[in-house]
Amino acid sequence: MPKVKKDTIEVKGVAIQIYTEDFKNDYVSLTDIAKYKNREEPNVVVANWMRN
Repeated sequence: MPKVKKDTIEVKGVAIQIYTEDFKNDYVSLTDIAKYKNREEPNVVVANWMRN
């Protein structure tokens, strides 16, 4: 299993984590992005995205 590298970027005052297994597959934390919209309950924002 390849080692996962974790980086953090800041966008509009919200820290967003980026996970990289190699240079071909990068993953961005949707929960961290949803915290921009609803800091207390980002799971509600993600549930709405999934429903739509």
